[in-house]
Amino acid sequence: MANTISREERVMFDEAVEGFDDLLVIAKSARKYRPLDDASMQRVGDRVWIPAPYIAASYDGFDQTSNFGDMTELSVPVSIGFHKSSNGKMTAKDLRNKDQLTRYGVAAKQKLSSDINLALYMTAALQGSQFIKRTTAPTGFDDIAMADAQFTEQGVPLAGRKMFLAPRVMNGMASNLAKPQTSGLADTMDAYRKAYVGDVAGFDTYKNDQSFRLGAATGGTTTVNGANQYWVPKATSTGVTGESDNVDNRYSPLAVSAATYANIKAGDAFTIAGVNAVHMITKQDTGQLQTFRVIGKPAAGVITVAPAIISAGSGSKAEKEYQNVTATPANGAAITWLNTTTAELNPFFVEDNLLLLPGSYAVEDGTGWEVLRATTDLGIAITYVRQSEINDLSMKFRWDIDFGTALLNPQMAGNIAFNQA
Repeated sequence: MANTISREERVMFDEAVEGFDDLLVIAKSARKYRPLDDASMQRVGDRVWIPAPYIAASYDGFDQTSNFGDMTELSVPVSIGFHKSSNGKMTAKDLRNKDQLTRYGVAAKQKLSSDINLALYMTAALQGSQFIKRTTAPTGFDDIAMADAQFTEQGVPLAGRKMFLAPRVMNGMASNLAKPQTSGLADTMDAYRKAYVGDVAGFDTYKNDQSFRLGAATGGTTTVNGANQYWVPKATSTGVTGESDNVDNRYSPLAVSAATYANIKAGDAFTIAGVNAVHMITKQDTGQLQTFRVIGKPAAGVITVAPAIISAGSGSKAEKEYQNVTATPANGAAITWLNTTTAELNPFFVEDNLLLLPGSYAVEDGTGWEVLRATTDLGIAITYVRQSEINDLSMKFRWDIDFGTALLNPQMAGNIAFNQA
């Protein structure tokens, strides 16, 4: 079947594709990653494992006889998990006004780009383990400096730090900057005219129209239930039938005793008494409690936490290399919930740690529909497909995208929450 898409539709499609990347504010701050070609991705079910950076250990002295051991290469699963479509149907009467398709094309572009931004936002906001609890309204530098301090003391890279602030948070910070006593400064004028605060404390900051309000933690009094709950990093595990598979070392299970276990939810943030964070490279105690996030609830009385609790409890080489806390949680250790008041999350992350994975799918001409396709500079494949219906002389159309997101290391992302009790 010959392609019968009109010239007006081609212009509409080209204009939508041209402006698509401009709306991908968060996507531009993430790293685009395409692991395999289209045919290979189909064979592996759109899911692959990518290697995580090594962290090495060092030892004192010339005689290293007892320190040699196998290298442990960790990997992280990433997948193409989102397919979004914006579609509609026009009657023969509607088709008299060609402008309707153009206007819907603009709306589809806005919605699909928003879907990508939201997926990246939620990945960083709910999986990032760093949590900054602020008991006051946003003030500006001091708030962001706390995120900088927590990142830096744990050895998170200085380059490529991004932060996305809720509109009221950004405006509150700008209000504190736009004071008469500093009215002659360029940054002050930007804050006054545009509610823009720019680069602060090592972070590129952006006002974000995506929003997610994390509810207050309502698990009640919660303690660690059982001793020796530490994670031993390993590259692979062997099943009961002998097959070997990769292991996701970003998370670990933690058995807890909670007053209201049923109310514990994904995204809740907490600390564990006596469990401090360490610098990722030097392994020095930061003097600050490690912050954790609830990722899931795999079984009764158990939560999956990020990051995995790696305390070097059994002294293996892999544990010493990837250690992230000072001690194994003690049985009965108190868990303190940090998100004590419902509030918007303001995620921050390292650019290379948050991935955007462009997906692929095949829609060919001549199979009952007409197709336009393009790939944006960020690698997002967009298709516009239309099909006519002879029964009622209507036309169906749809815009489609396919993509995935991933957070490689939970400790290289986090959130600031304000007005916490």
